[in-house]
Amino acid sequence: MIRKTILISVTFFFSIVMVEQSIAGSLRCGTHIISSGQRSAPYKHEVLKKCGEPTSRNGNTWLYKKSSSVTRVVRFSGDGQVYAIE
Repeated sequence: MIRKTILISVTFFFSIVMVEQSIAGSLRCGTHIISSGQRSAPYKHEVLKKCGEPTSRNGNTWLYKKSSSVTRVVRFSGDGQVYAIE
């Protein structure tokens, strides 16, 4: 019984960690979701089309401020493909 409880607790913990990581690596723009870490991650022009103009740009780093408490940083590789969303 104790092993089952521990197993459920550990599974629950790792599920929460995975959800947080998937949320951190994505940006919701209306009905679109931009994700990083994929072979088919979008390029700058696709992000602009789906999310609009960022709040600010600094080279390959774009900032999207969604609300006073939600800000996403989108980082692009040298070829313009999304490689990280924080």
